Amino acid sequence: MRTVIIVHPRFEVVWPWTVDHFHKLFAAQGPAELIRLQADESGKLGQLVPDPGSVTRLVSLTVDVTTDCLRAFGSLREAAILTDAYGGSLSDEQKQLLADAEVRLYRQPSEGYWGQSVSEFGLALTLCGLRRIPQTHHEILTSLQPWDYEPITGVSNPPVRGHQFGDDPNFTNGTIEGKRIRIVGAGNIASRYASFVHMLGADVAAWDPFAPEPSFHRAGARKEWHLERLVQDAEIFVPMVPLTPQTRGLVTAEMIHALPKGCLVVLATRADICDMKAIRERVVNDEISLAADVFDIEPLPLDDELLGRHNVVHTPHNAGRTVQANQRWAEKLFEQFLPQ
Repeated sequence: MRTVIIVHPRFEVVWPWTVDHFHKLFAAQGPAELIRLQADESGKLGQLVPDPGSVTRLVSLTVDVTTDCLRAFGSLREAAILTDAYGGSLSDEQKQLLADAEVRLYRQPSEGYWGQSVSEFGLALTLCGLRRIPQTHHEILTSLQPWDYEPITGVSNPPVRGHQFGDDPNFTNGTIEGKRIRIVGAGNIASRYASFVHMLGADVAAWDPFAPEPSFHRAGARKEWHLERLVQDAEIFVPMVPLTPQTRGLVTAEMIHALPKGCLVVLATRADICDMKAIRERVVNDEISLAADVFDIEPLPLDDELLGRHNVVHTPHNAGRTVQANQRWAEKLFEQFLPQ
């Protein structure tokens, strides 16, 4: 039994905390070799692994591989061979070669490895959008005015400001408890997010025609059958599906314009599942607020109309990348290998 993990630096640029965790998991079962290539190190998989014919378990991460390479691994029984850092797989010919040799070939079953990280970040965006946390943080760096909670003209009626009240009453604000939160999606990320806000007391409904009934039940969300209806009473609207050819533009301009005035929109997966032109228009017109980690233009130009607005929370597309997501990436592959 010989286990080898071989990795090219282009993988670790994307997943810097994955390989060491992978090695630790395999080493707990017995000897496991880790081969870390240098950036300028060239060659094919079969050339870079010493004595490939004795390897029985192989993890190859973004190392160049050919069909002839694979033939050199005559004792191979299990393998995870990824051709790029986002899960690219072997050619059909190479897969057939391994299948004929009765090699078990593993790959990532889903993108669940970053589900917890993105959903928690989505919750944080929601809280920041409701309470204006980034805005007030920034304001007190240069001004004492945010500490003055007195209404400008004395007691105001209707109320707009008071002691220790820093929210913006023109938009959805305050607690998650009691809010009507409407979610597009009930998958790895959206179902976790739904469970968080349900736990905090929100009225949660979600639309996802592909998710099984238990996904809604476990998340504490009511299943909405019609996407058009989901937007009608949303106080917080959360499109939370991956971007695919089928989901691009899923949330149309008509749906964005149907959102109630003051609605908070939270974007944590991909922006282009929505009509971003319509979102931008309503945000700039102070009709809705936005808390987003993803945008239609990335990076956002420094003169972008969304940057620095009083009704926008923005972060630079980093919701999914935590040490824990890196480790879970390794675990979800490792768990597929046969127990030793």
